[in-house]
Amino acid sequence: MLYPLLRPLLFKLDPEKAHELTLRSLDLTHRLHLMRLATPATIAAPVTAMGIQFANPVGLAAGLDKNGAHIDALFDLGFGFIEIGTVTPRAQSGNDKPRMFRVVEHQGIINRMGFNNLGVDALVENVRHRRNRGVLGINIGKNAATPIERAADDYLACMDKVYQHADYIAVNISSPNTKNLRQLQQGDELSSLLNALKTRQQMLADRHGRYVPLAVKIAPDLDASQIAQIARQLVEHRIDGVIAGNTTLSREEIAGHRHAAEAGGLSGKPLTARSTALIQQLAMELDGALPIIGVGGILCGRDATDKIAAGATLVQLYSGLVYRGPELVAESVRAIATRTHP
Repeated sequence: MLYPLLRPLLFKLDPEKAHELTLRSLDLTHRLHLMRLATPATIAAPVTAMGIQFANPVGLAAGLDKNGAHIDALFDLGFGFIEIGTVTPRAQSGNDKPRMFRVVEHQGIINRMGFNNLGVDALVENVRHRRNRGVLGINIGKNAATPIERAADDYLACMDKVYQHADYIAVNISSPNTKNLRQLQQGDELSSLLNALKTRQQMLADRHGRYVPLAVKIAPDLDASQIAQIARQLVEHRIDGVIAGNTTLSREEIAGHRHAAEAGGLSGKPLTARSTALIQQLAMELDGALPIIGVGGILCGRDATDKIAAGATLVQLYSGLVYRGPELVAESVRAIATRTHP
């Protein structure tokens, strides 16, 4: 595969510049119809979740393609679904640079991007022009300038715009890089938001004549009682799925590293065990009431199957792609498809 040869060159660049260069290179490879030469083919492994048929259970997590500008090229990598965003109602530049750091010794990444994106209208315009009709999730959030008590307004504004273009909508209430956002995971604030989302979902379903599922993305930094409380509310409000989880604020796994004191969320291998434990407890609390999309620290096929064994129906990759490249997609699909079920 080409990626092991290219990675040392990319890792000499600033992480954010390497990210942008990689996406431009993927687009070029897609336009030249060369992707099949550069990536291994994935096997057929269909799965149904949230009422949607997925070609395979391995998806791309939100954050890589925030504006939905690279959808067709990313589908060429063999994903069963792609999640774009996080998108906000209005364009925003995000946090100051530098805001992304590789933790190479631990196969991790720290980021404090802060929902940098061109706004929901630009994303919708990009989605209109996609050719690949694979399953597309659109991840929505709130603008940094919007007070937390008005957060629902931003989520509903995004929902109105993306509804007819999404196969499912992911509601990001767990990024550590927007002030007070994780507050929305708590008690009455969560209940109020979920109620508003479900009410709007029904209205939009009636208007557009199709039901688009909602999946809520939660943090890995929750204790047992918080996980139980969130699970109860997801069921009570008839949410269609849950994404577990986001990046972590913990630095336990990279203590002593030169970047450990950097603010932001940590992803990659240091998150593997924490994410799988979250999935396992969430699955126990939900008892099959809604599907779990497992994400966090998948760097090999075994990591993917561990998420499925813990209770996930689908999985997502992001940081693992930075360290392993496109071959991780096919490896994960094959591992899940051929795993021995208990």
